[in-house]
Amino acid sequence: MFTRLRPLGEGVMIAIDALRANRVRAALTILGIAIGVFVVVIISAAIHGINTSIAAEFERAGPTTFFVNRFPITFEACDGSEDTCKWRNNPPFTIAESEAIRQLPSIRTVSLRTGIGASVKYHDRQLSSTGVNAYSSGWLEVDGGDIIRGRDFTHAEETGGSRVVIINATMSERLFGGSEPLGKVIAIRDIPFEVIGLYEAGGSFMGEGERPRAIVPLTTGRRSLNANIDWADLTVKPTGDDRDGAIDDVTAVLRGMRGLRPGQENDFAIITQDKLFETWGKMTGVFFLVMFVLSAVGLIVGGVGVVAIMMISVTERTREIGVRKALGATRRVILWQFLVEAATLTAIGAVCGLAFGWAVSLVIRSATPVAASVPVGAVVAALGASCLTGILFGMLPATKASRLDPIEALRYE
Repeated sequence: MFTRLRPLGEGVMIAIDALRANRVRAALTILGIAIGVFVVVIISAAIHGINTSIAAEFERAGPTTFFVNRFPITFEACDGSEDTCKWRNNPPFTIAESEAIRQLPSIRTVSLRTGIGASVKYHDRQLSSTGVNAYSSGWLEVDGGDIIRGRDFTHAEETGGSRVVIINATMSERLFGGSEPLGKVIAIRDIPFEVIGLYEAGGSFMGEGERPRAIVPLTTGRRSLNANIDWADLTVKPTGDDRDGAIDDVTAVLRGMRGLRPGQENDFAIITQDKLFETWGKMTGVFFLVMFVLSAVGLIVGGVGVVAIMMISVTERTREIGVRKALGATRRVILWQFLVEAATLTAIGAVCGLAFGWAVSLVIRSATPVAASVPVGAVVAALGASCLTGILFGMLPATKASRLDPIEALRYE
């Protein structure tokens, strides 16, 4: 066992000596490999974190919850013409449509939502740009979050346009520090709102989980903050498990209220969680393609460096190779030694890229809503790709070393 591992250990030690002797060339090689591995790790970590957040948010909202949007989610080109951009003429949703859907026996609850950006102030503390969402009543049941202190606004407060607000922990910390936020009055666009609740988001798919966020009743948002309902969307939660039946009921109500004839297309979009995952899969496919191209460039640069270093190493150690062959070393042993050296060089670059990528993923996790984490598959793929790069690009100099004539090698000066 130890006899078989001995050549591997010798190859690793020789590769480390080559690093010391050719530091600049070795550094360029390691840098190329490290960049390629870093790209793989950081993109994989970000996508893995976002996928986890999406799954958590959907789980809390419920697997049957679906969304009704004014515009469809599409990657089709839109040149501004009627033929390619029919959805641009879709009418906005109305409160009457939302209430009609709410009355359906197959629907448990529905929430109409729109959003704005606004400044929020409490005494001398101000947040210049904050996301403020205006919801109709029942929003909490479909949003997937929780009121951890205080209460939600009532239906009467929503229809009456009461100036009450629910904030998340991030906004509470930035405006009030460690003091109690409930009952205090904050100014949103210089209009006073009473804080009635502290909210914890269910997920961070839309990037709101760790950012300052305020929630006001929909009527209040329209009357006091000029929130535009033209960009509102609906989140619908069915009564039971028959999501498709609920979708049919919602579709029938909207088509009837909008006067659409049987031959006309829907002027709204029903988006299920399956559709969102499919769309996200297409987006991540683009990310992975970019990741593949960038990492391939880095690995090729590192591979060229491997060829240069190993060819120089073969030339400098020609007499050593001749001595080893004269003492009985076979071509296979020499080939194995140089391939191990090449793989060691690229493996060192891979470890550097992994370490840096892991560190950056921790920064992303702590500084952004994306719960970035490095999946095991990315680590295995990065190490495997780097070692394969070392073997492929190291094959030429290793083959050259193994084919040296021992007599000519011993005469080399």
